[in-house]
Amino acid sequence: MTATLFDLTFLLAAPFWALMIFVPKWSWTQRIAESYLIILPVVAIYVALMIPTLPELIPLVTRPELPALAEFMSTDVGATLVWAHMLAWDLFVGRWMYLEGRRLNIHPLVMAPVLVITILLAPVGLPLFLIVRKVCDATNRGAAVVTGQ
Repeated sequence: MTATLFDLTFLLAAPFWALMIFVPKWSWTQRIAESYLIILPVVAIYVALMIPTLPELIPLVTRPELPALAEFMSTDVGATLVWAHMLAWDLFVGRWMYLEGRRLNIHPLVMAPVLVITILLAPVGLPLFLIVRKVCDATNRGAAVVTGQ
């Protein structure tokens, strides 16, 4: 069952990423991304896995030690729990980045690679977006980054 939840976690997040990357200007993409609810399916999987492991998990997060955390994450449940945590947080951050990009009118050809990097390597994608955002916000002409207008 844990393997199924692992797979399902990605399948629940991927459609939202696809909308933000491939059809960012579609009116339904904006409506869907404006809802915080898009992360709830992934969060539900996290909670379903977390509740039975709370006695083991609480000491790991309140007094983290590398060997104990590594041992927990090497289990199917531990890896799936961390995966769900990562995907929920990445989608939440990616959603914010998408909405900010739309607000600043950052060209989709700039935002798409930033969002892809965020899916794959969120700790790199976020600062990259913050740089893009700063440049576009400073000029208040996000489209100028690509179009030169």
